[in-house]
Amino acid sequence: MESVLASSAPPSGLPAGEYEVFLSFRGPDVRNTFADHLYTSLSRAKIRTFRDEEELRKGDGIAPSLIRAIPESKIYIPILTKQYASSKWCLQELAQMVECWNQNKGHLILPIFYFVDPRDVRHQLGPYQEAFQQHTQKHSPETVEKWKEALQEIGQMKGWHVTESDSQGALIEQILSEVELHLKSIYTLVTDELVGIDSRVEGVVTLLNLPSSEGKVIGIYGMGGLGKTTLSKAVYNKIYTQFDRCCFLDNVRETLTKSEGALCLQNKLISCILKKDNYQVSNVSEGINMIKERVCKHKVLVVIDDIDDKFEFDKILGKLGDFSLDSRFMFTTRYKRALDFFPECKLYEPEEMSHPLSLQLFSKHAFGMDNPPEKDASISEEFVKVAAGLPLALKVIGSLLFRRERKFWEEKLMELQGIPSTTENKVQERLKISYNELTHNEKQIFLDIACFFIGSHIDLPYYMWSGCDFYPESGIDTLIHRSLIKLDGGNHFWMHDHIKDLGRAIVKEEDIHHPYNRSRIWSIDDALNMFRNGRGSEQVEVLRLDMNSRDVHEKLLKSKDFKNLSGLRYLEVGYGSVIGDFSQVLPNLCCLRLLHCESIPTDIYTKKLTVLDLEECDVKDNWKGWNRIKAAAKLKAVNLPRCSQLTRAPDLSPCASLELINFEESGRMEGQLHIGNFKNLKTLRLRWTKITGLIIRGNDMGKLQRLEEMDLRFTLMTELPAGMDKISSLKILLLESRYRGHQIEIPRLPRSLKRLTISSSNGVPNLLELTSLESLSYLSGSIPSIPRHIFAVISFDELNLIYEKYSGPLSELPSIANLRNLTQLTLMHIGVVEIRGLGELRALKTMEISNFPNLKNLNGLENLLLLTTLSVGSCTVLQRLPSLANLMKLKDLEVCQCPILVQIQGIGEIGESLSRLTINSCYRLANLDGLLQLLGGLEDLTLNQQSFGGKPSPDLSGLINLKRLSILYSPHLTELTGLERLVSLELLSLEGCTSIRHLPDVSGLSNLKTLDLTFCESLIDPPTGIEGLDSLQQLLMPNCRSITRLLNLYGLKSLETLDLNSCIALTEVKGVEGLASLTSLRMCGCSSIKELGNLSGLKKLKQLDIEGCTKLTKVNGLEELDGLQILDMEKRMRVKYLAKSAARYGKGLASRFILGFAGAADGSSPT
Repeated sequence: MESVLASSAPPSGLPAGEYEVFLSFRGPDVRNTFADHLYTSLSRAKIRTFRDEEELRKGDGIAPSLIRAIPESKIYIPILTKQYASSKWCLQELAQMVECWNQNKGHLILPIFYFVDPRDVRHQLGPYQEAFQQHTQKHSPETVEKWKEALQEIGQMKGWHVTESDSQGALIEQILSEVELHLKSIYTLVTDELVGIDSRVEGVVTLLNLPSSEGKVIGIYGMGGLGKTTLSKAVYNKIYTQFDRCCFLDNVRETLTKSEGALCLQNKLISCILKKDNYQVSNVSEGINMIKERVCKHKVLVVIDDIDDKFEFDKILGKLGDFSLDSRFMFTTRYKRALDFFPECKLYEPEEMSHPLSLQLFSKHAFGMDNPPEKDASISEEFVKVAAGLPLALKVIGSLLFRRERKFWEEKLMELQGIPSTTENKVQERLKISYNELTHNEKQIFLDIACFFIGSHIDLPYYMWSGCDFYPESGIDTLIHRSLIKLDGGNHFWMHDHIKDLGRAIVKEEDIHHPYNRSRIWSIDDALNMFRNGRGSEQVEVLRLDMNSRDVHEKLLKSKDFKNLSGLRYLEVGYGSVIGDFSQVLPNLCCLRLLHCESIPTDIYTKKLTVLDLEECDVKDNWKGWNRIKAAAKLKAVNLPRCSQLTRAPDLSPCASLELINFEESGRMEGQLHIGNFKNLKTLRLRWTKITGLIIRGNDMGKLQRLEEMDLRFTLMTELPAGMDKISSLKILLLESRYRGHQIEIPRLPRSLKRLTISSSNGVPNLLELTSLESLSYLSGSIPSIPRHIFAVISFDELNLIYEKYSGPLSELPSIANLRNLTQLTLMHIGVVEIRGLGELRALKTMEISNFPNLKNLNGLENLLLLTTLSVGSCTVLQRLPSLANLMKLKDLEVCQCPILVQIQGIGEIGESLSRLTINSCYRLANLDGLLQLLGGLEDLTLNQQSFGGKPSPDLSGLINLKRLSILYSPHLTELTGLERLVSLELLSLEGCTSIRHLPDVSGLSNLKTLDLTFCESLIDPPTGIEGLDSLQQLLMPNCRSITRLLNLYGLKSLETLDLNSCIALTEVKGVEGLASLTSLRMCGCSSIKELGNLSGLKKLKQLDIEGCTKLTKVNGLEELDGLQILDMEKRMRVKYLAKSAARYGKGLASRFILGFAGAADGSSPT
């Protein structure tokens, strides 16, 4: 059951970028197959997903949209195919993902190894090795090494290894579940203990539990700030498991004010309920019909948040009576009359909190206890009265009064009592009393956050406020204690919607009609209007211009545009061009952020500059601004990541106030960095630069007593300065060798370290001294053993020991029994017979054991009761796994390349909980049929290079929940037994099954979306019943060399990709002209085909590949395909109208070979 908080956008006000998931793949490999299905499923789940169209990009750099989308996203999903590494753009993206992940472990990377061995990725073998041979010739060594290291990190991560036997539909479901689970952990309700919520929840649940005829619709109504949305979410979390499908439609009133708002709501509902259906309705009528046909039959829970009296259910969602009797609808609204539309609606009005509960909530914030002290009881009662039972008001007012003197309490009480009862916005007026009590500096910080920094990390705004003498340490603390803001676990700002609205309303009231006279301008339209009209005033203090979506002529800003903005202290320009000399303008500028800008000012004014952020800008060594920067006495943060034109570190030594230096991935930057003057330095990031050393007076790092983080991975440093152990503030140290044989001498390290990444070539510090250490990644390759003291550090919750393959397996592994706090363990390329102490790791949830050539048993595995993911690979002498019967939480089991494994014991006992099983190259595994019959809960099955005990097929009939089935490169497979029973199947892949000649009837597989028969060289005919597969989107049959005819394509109305490449015996294809959804038709090398149908009706076709169709002389309708982007055809093909087609398409046709119109084989010109 999907969670509302995972299947909908984050609750309003939570930190969120434009995207939640970043999907990376090499387009030609999976764009129209697996990647498209995954993107569709994520989109249907209302998960904002960035899909990179890699093949459309030009040039060498990452596109600006990617630069923004990658750090904004919470989850990264790279689909690593065999040719993924051949794309420099894919590798650039991957490196950026790993960088963001390393900087913020709140991000999650979920790699998908799509028909590629993770070990090939990790060690760049096979096709990855071939790709890097090409990259080495074209790109700098540091760039190539950076890409390799990113692949190494990705290859070590737990993901999904997709093989021919995997069911890709089931895999997508599993990925979707993992994404939703992670997002739900992010998007939890941002609230304190919900005083009094239980009784309200029970009140609503009681109404929902009425008989179907009475409790189908519940309306929660009341004034703003009463907690209606919070209540609806709490109810949802309590009951959602009782429904087949759930959906939370939030901000409905606001959505319906926008164009196509009704359509937006329909698409949200359909996407949420029908996660497996690839539909996007184009008009409201279609949406109503779609809801009636596909949504109403489910038992659904739908929360429709914040409707008004203009909301018309039947004109958006259809007739309420069409929905299942067991479905439930819950509305929230400020307008009781909005619920009059539903005569049968049961109403619930959350009463203003009862006096005792109000007093309890107030007391929690005013006194830090459930009840007021006796001496303050009377006045507390008065405050509770004026708060009128509104939770947000009680919280904010109580926080305002915390630890304040009696006189202050009395004054505030009088002020609140003076607010007229007829005031339209009672909540905002009551909240404003807390704002009024802030100091000037605190107000500035509050308004900045409300207008600009909700969801932003604290660091750069903090430095800016510090440079403006706003004293952010105490200011932020005050705002938190006043319950006006919060900081999430990643140090990002959060603010309640009502409080955000209060802040923005205060700014707008500065000048209702002229935004350019306000202190803050956050609207790009307001800002550009100001520049167009030559407006602006010294009142403007903070200005943001995100030019990413603007026209080119609007992106150019000149110094004269800012001449009237003398009061500006914060300027942020994204994706623009800022030109001219700024040395005489913006005299009060504290923070300059030019992000991904093609041009930057020739000079800047730096007297008050605190933050300089030129991320991925075209800044050079000879920039005139460097001389100004040296004079910036207040400078605290220099952020210059990915500045590719810099060849040396700028001389910042005069800037003694620096706290943050970030030169990451400025790959040409070399030399030594002087840090001796930076006694306030907290963060130093030099990853993937050519910096060779750190220079500090006396070579003593102990002088940097505020340093917390050092990222020195993949630099050219060979030693660290002495005195590292004296940096008592250091928490994170990341050191990895840039190349094999590269060594960094590591001195003694401080006890304060919490996270450490090292390579064995750097030496190993005494970890027993690092009593605070929580995470260790140890990459070994040059020493014969791993230091024993690693296994005595009981504080670890994550341990990754990777012994590199080229050095031969590690011969010894001490007992790991002491590592009782571990939740994640990765051990690779170790030559021991057993893993001693494994059974003591009772907190372990994820374990990967790989490349253990001598491992004979996994004793203790049966004790790991919390294990959810187990991967065992390349254990060449392992014959049996211990019984899995106790591992009731195990969801994902992967056993690969264990050639003499004969038995997996106890799998029947976990058959209902196990959802994914991958068996690859386990040639002696006995009774595979019997094993599969025990796995009734399995959704994803991959069998790669397996035999079936002398049978022509495994018996699949018991796998009734299976969604993804992949049987890959199994030459013994000659038929499929029980396929017709897999009615939930979404993906069927038989790639490389060269002996199968016939397939059973597939007409009953109504959910099938992908049928992959690649390299089924003996297959004579496509499966019977294929013409009835309305949902089929991908039909992949390349290298089916025995297929002679395809006669039954007419009914495939959803088909988007048809791949018939190298079907050399194919002479006839019928029904192509009816494939209205087709976007890609690939028939390269079909040397026997003589004609195609008329293609003029394929209006969605973007790619047509008929190169090598040497007998094809006619393609009717080609000139009418206006959407065609890629056209590959035979050089000698005589198509009379090809010149006319080329002239019509012009530059819009990205064809490699539009050949034939320049002259046919006989030298004649086309007509």
